[in-house]
Amino acid sequence: MLQGNARFASGQAEHPWQDLETRKSLIDGQHPDAAILSCSDSRVPPEIIFDQGLGDMFTVRTAGQTLDDAVIASLEYAVTHLGVSVLVVLGHQHCGAVASAVAELDTIASGAGIDLGAAFAAEVTDSEMIDPAANDTEVSQARTGIDSDDVFDKMEELIAASESVLVRSVGASVLAAQEAALSDTDDFERVHIARTIEALVDRSDVIQRALAAQRLSIVGARYQLDTGKVEVLSF
Repeated sequence: MLQGNARFASGQAEHPWQDLETRKSLIDGQHPDAAILSCSDSRVPPEIIFDQGLGDMFTVRTAGQTLDDAVIASLEYAVTHLGVSVLVVLGHQHCGAVASAVAELDTIASGAGIDLGAAFAAEVTDSEMIDPAANDTEVSQARTGIDSDDVFDKMEELIAASESVLVRSVGASVLAAQEAALSDTDDFERVHIARTIEALVDRSDVIQRALAAQRLSIVGARYQLDTGKVEVLSF
C-alpha cells in the first residue's frame, strides 16, 4: 500500500487491477488484503491514493472517520469473514470535520460562558512556563486566574451531552488535544486518529480477539493533501 502511495504521490500511478478480467474474476467473491476506515472527504479516496485496484481494499468511509454500530459491524465483517490482516484508520490534512469540531467547541464554550482560550493558555503555562519541579497547580491558577482542569471537565460534560455525533467524537478528540497543550490543527487530526483506534478496539470484542491472536494489525495514518503522501502514525 505504501509503495502504491509512493507511486501516486510521484505522479506515477499504475492503476492496477482495474481491467475487465479483474472485474470478472471478482464476481463470485472478494479477498481484500486490508480494511480501511477513512474520512468521506472527496479528496481522499483510499483506492486512488494507495494506487490499488478492484478487490484490494475493503473501505468504510464516514465524515471524520467517526464510528457507529454500522461502521464497527462492517469492519468486523472484514476481519471475521474476509480475513483482512491489516486495518488502517486514515485521517487527513485539512479535515473539514476537525475544523467544524473546533468551531463547534467555541460555540459550546461561549454558550456556557466558558473562556476556552484562557483554559488553553493555562495548559500552555503549566507545560511551558512553570518549573516542573514545583508541581504546584496554585501557581498556574494565580498566573492565569482560571482552573483549567475545571473548565475542561465541564467541556467534556457538554460534549458528551451534544446531539451531534461529530461533536461527541471529533470534538472530544480536539478537546483532548487542547488539554495536552496542543493548538495545531495537524495535531488535532493526529490525536483524533489515535483516539478513533482506541475507541474501535474498546468497542469491538471481535477486533480485540483478532489483535490478541495476532491475526490483525491496526495502523494509524494521515494523508497529506499538499504532498500526496500518507504519513504513518502507528503500527
